[in-house]
Amino acid sequence: MYLRLLEPAIREALTDTPVVMIVGARQVGKSTLAGALSPHRYTLDDLTTLAAARSDPVGFVQRLPDGALIDEVQRVPELLLSIKASIDRDRRPGRFLLTGSANVLTLPRVADSLAGRMSVHHLWPLSQGELEGGQRENFVDKIFAKAWPHGFPLHDLEERVLRGGYPEVITRSARRRDAWFADYLRTLMERDVRDLSRISGVSELPRLLTLLADRSGNLLNTSDLARDAGLNNVTLSRYTDLLRALYLVYTLPAWATNHSKRLIKAPKVMLADSGLCAHLLGQTAASLEQRRSGFGALLETFVVGELQRLLGWSEVAATLHHYRTASGQEVDAVIEARGGQVVGVEVKASATVSERDFKGLRALEEDAGERFYRGVVLYTGDRAVPFGERLMALPVSALWKAQSNPQIEMGIVGA
Repeated sequence: MYLRLLEPAIREALTDTPVVMIVGARQVGKSTLAGALSPHRYTLDDLTTLAAARSDPVGFVQRLPDGALIDEVQRVPELLLSIKASIDRDRRPGRFLLTGSANVLTLPRVADSLAGRMSVHHLWPLSQGELEGGQRENFVDKIFAKAWPHGFPLHDLEERVLRGGYPEVITRSARRRDAWFADYLRTLMERDVRDLSRISGVSELPRLLTLLADRSGNLLNTSDLARDAGLNNVTLSRYTDLLRALYLVYTLPAWATNHSKRLIKAPKVMLADSGLCAHLLGQTAASLEQRRSGFGALLETFVVGELQRLLGWSEVAATLHHYRTASGQEVDAVIEARGGQVVGVEVKASATVSERDFKGLRALEEDAGERFYRGVVLYTGDRAVPFGERLMALPVSALWKAQSNPQIEMGIVGA
């Protein structure tokens, strides 16, 4: 069992909130984590439990002990309405712990019924710190502090990117990893997709997911995507929403200011795991050696995914965006703290960095004004190199193994 860095936040939520829900894709470790937090597990993947919950949701909830874990609650979304009625009668904290592999919170009645009653925590595939024994990664906190974080030389970055973070693939060979991903997607399409949507034409989803993988890190252009997928816009939107609900893809909203009219407002599409993205694109160590240009998009998927994970336990309350101007200046990720300060993060799949690699960050600095705190280029080199008072090139490894420095822990903003 891997030590999950989200666990302390979930334990804390159980002390003051009636319902705590852990959401994320299948096979990322939700059940394992939740099982360590509750001795009373009821999984809706079990056919008998599933039948009991569907036949009498109210009675099923009433018979549960305090602190009960309901696993894969998306299979009977009606349970959430029964849970709402139960906690309205008794609002003691920690009464229910839920997990879900599909976003039932997109259902209007469910979202409205549990507003203010539930704490939701997103569990992603394993972060690099979790893979290295549960070392707490605090890059986000450090980048908003007074001193700069620093990384270290990294010799296995390509393997980390190709592997991704699904627990089941970590110790597998590349060939067995590829087989696992194929089986994983087949199971999702044959069971979860049909259970959630009752849609016909499910065979079109694997191709759509591959097209989205090929666009990971790019603007979501629905017209181009619909044309390439052979779908009309309504069907495309429905299928894309379904893939998002399964936590296979997500969108990164555009960062903007009230006064700027030159910024692109379209979101970027991202695959939730670089290993899954590499599988869908057929990328291997051998293929990347022959055609290195394919590594850039995978590395961006990897880095943005790591940032998403880090935000789950960061002391700085922040959100993640991207930045692009109408003239083509862009920054791969923008971290915006609750207080309004922003840090730009650009990803470069190269061991060298030049002044021109900071053009997008300088444009962001101009647009953000006083809100701009720092800009970082994460690259595959091994040294921290300053490019100005608030601009720095850092090794990618700074995301999870920043060198400790007591000064870095001081002056955190936006917490």
